[in-house]
Amino acid sequence: FLLWKLSSMKRHIIIGTAGHIDHGKTWLVKALTGTDTDRLAEEKKRGITIENGFAFWKLPNGEEAGIIDVPGHEKFIKNMLAGAGGIHIAMLVIAADEGVMPQTREHLDILSLLGIRRGVVVITKGDLEWKPGLREEIQMFVAGTFLKKAAVVVPSAVDERGIEDLRRILWRMCLEETQGEDYAQRNASVNSFRLPIDRVFSLKGFGTIVTGTLLDGALDMDSSAMLYPKAQLVKVRGIQVHGQNVSRAFPGQRVAMNLAGIGKEEISRGEILAAADSMESTMMADVKLRLLKSGHRSLKSGARVHLYHGAAELISKVILLDREVMKPGEEAVVQLRMEQQTAMKAGDHFVIRFYSPVETIGGGVVENPNAGKRKRRRKLGAER
Repeated sequence: FLLWKLSSMKRHIIIGTAGHIDHGKTWLVKALTGTDTDRLAEEKKRGITIENGFAFWKLPNGEEAGIIDVPGHEKFIKNMLAGAGGIHIAMLVIAADEGVMPQTREHLDILSLLGIRRGVVVITKGDLEWKPGLREEIQMFVAGTFLKKAAVVVPSAVDERGIEDLRRILWRMCLEETQGEDYAQRNASVNSFRLPIDRVFSLKGFGTIVTGTLLDGALDMDSSAMLYPKAQLVKVRGIQVHGQNVSRAFPGQRVAMNLAGIGKEEISRGEILAAADSMESTMMADVKLRLLKSGHRSLKSGARVHLYHGAAELISKVILLDREVMKPGEEAVVQLRMEQQTAMKAGDHFVIRFYSPVETIGGGVVENPNAGKRKRRRKLGAER
């Protein structure tokens, strides 16, 4: 029954890696799928992931799950964030010889802020000498997070022992994910598709190609499409999913679209391709913001931050409406006043990073994506 239901409703899953640099994320994806997701010459030369890589995994019911392999270097967190927003299931990768490292922590914080609820812990490099007390360290690290009861798998790079166990665990989570009410809601509308653009390039003989994870609705060849926030109509000339031409794409799929009549230089990563007239551009949004309890920085009203929403990176001011300062662990409704136009929907998750030095400090959920300018409820200097 579960297999029939998953297939008949055309639900699709994105699985994503997370973890510190050189902990084996790209190897893991290759072991699962046979695909080396490091496609850039510089990535091959340096032996590190710089841009998000993409693969797909054939599920036991014959369908395919998309897999996003994110970079683990702190310098490429913005690239990681551009892909992480579409993830449903996370594989937190931790090397046995090093254990929990800085980007392990920041990546888990980001996944939690983005509302991801399912995942598995993968201990790589298990054939090397393990860091003393590693299992206890991991148990303490994931306590209180969505991974607190997650399965722990130890695959081997020597004989790939444990990979089949990981496949079984991921398949079970795919089934669990597609039974959720919120997942059904994302698939309910076929007329209001939305795709944050995370790559833009051109191919000889085809023209401009954009890629992204389809978040809402279904996308057809005859869909009336618009680029946001500029509200520019575009024509969809072709759709591909996992390298195959299709006439329709569904939420949760990695999609590539051939757009007619527009050059690649006219489109930027972070823009959104969505149904015509389904969104409004905005520079102000009311949001529920939560600062990480583990953070060390407070946030003053009017502070500038790096805002990550969908595949976009924006500069924004945070206006505190009921206090002067937000401290780590606090939550409040605040107003984001962005320095560039964007487009959002209520219920979208976002992440903020401190302006300088750049580090993840919090995130939350959009409540009103097209807010008017709000006055603070108290004067500066007044007591709380």
